[in-house]
Amino acid sequence: MSQALRLYAGPAALRHLREHGLQPEDVGVVPGAAGGPKGLILGPLDRFLFGQWLPRGRREVHLVGASIGAWRMATACLDDCVAAFARLEQDYIAQDYEPEPGRRRPHPRQVSEAFARELKAFFGGRVHEVLRHPRWRVHVVTSRGRHVLAREGRWRTPLGYLGAVAANLVHRRALGGWLQRVVFSTPQPDGTPAGLPFDARDLPTRHVALGEANFMPALQASCSIPFVLQAVHDIPGAPPGAYWDGGITDYHLHLRWRRELGLVLYPHFQRQVVPGWLDKALRWRHRPSAALAHTLLLAPDPEWVRRLPDGKLPDRRDFERYGRDLPARMRAWQTAVREAQRLADEFAAWLERPDPARVEPL
Repeated sequence: MSQALRLYAGPAALRHLREHGLQPEDVGVVPGAAGGPKGLILGPLDRFLFGQWLPRGRREVHLVGASIGAWRMATACLDDCVAAFARLEQDYIAQDYEPEPGRRRPHPRQVSEAFARELKAFFGGRVHEVLRHPRWRVHVVTSRGRHVLAREGRWRTPLGYLGAVAANLVHRRALGGWLQRVVFSTPQPDGTPAGLPFDARDLPTRHVALGEANFMPALQASCSIPFVLQAVHDIPGAPPGAYWDGGITDYHLHLRWRRELGLVLYPHFQRQVVPGWLDKALRWRHRPSAALAHTLLLAPDPEWVRRLPDGKLPDRRDFERYGRDLPARMRAWQTAVREAQRLADEFAAWLERPDPARVEPL
């Protein structure tokens, strides 16, 4: 049987693996990408990494997430995170938004209200577990609108995003004229946010302490896909404005990680680390860069993916593909998650006998 898991490393990470193998103490950062249902296949890896392997170490680890990646990274901080990850999978797979009469798709207001209830049911009464984890420092990435995107509106939102698309096409840094990265981070004892584990000079960035008052709106904002959910406005403790999905500015968190933090261990659903959501069609921005030099990326083998239901990873198009046949979609996604246990099992086996020959250049 062919391998389900492939390992890719930047040059500095590959040198480290050849000389020292991999230990929990080597890892200082774990990113969690945006990508909607694709992130479901990382559940078994999450349970292994955060439930078994990383707790063997003693160092502080920064967990950086956007969209579903932020939900995953916050879940890792909960007591009994293994059970919490299992619940995240179940809740995500079972989500169902029946359109209102006369509509082909659910209204963004309807989806936002339902998602807010889901987050409250999931994290309600447990936010302190995330904020006070003894070793994990979570960073929730959001995208704050600027100028015409400063408030959500029927005309200003599509016009603003047209401007953002055009600016981003010219240069990624130009995206900062339309959207600002705002990161909500675990507070330190003095109430200030934990230091960012990356150099944030690539885009305009604000840094805010995460707390009981802004945890839910920040996490909801990080998951609020434009035109699918409503923006979250005026998050407590943060600059006023409209906040959307963190994946718009940082789709796969292609960031310049601080080298002094050690290795970046990146469970991902593909080999490519795409900078922003608006870069998905810009193939020339999918190439690796020096920013990924210390990254070890874990991703499914494309051939393994082709053997999953529908020959692909779960994605948001499945909501339309399966329509109102909720049981069929749930079966397909559950099958993919069940098969993804191989990713965790193979990585655990590799850690027992690290073979650098299996690691490919990122």
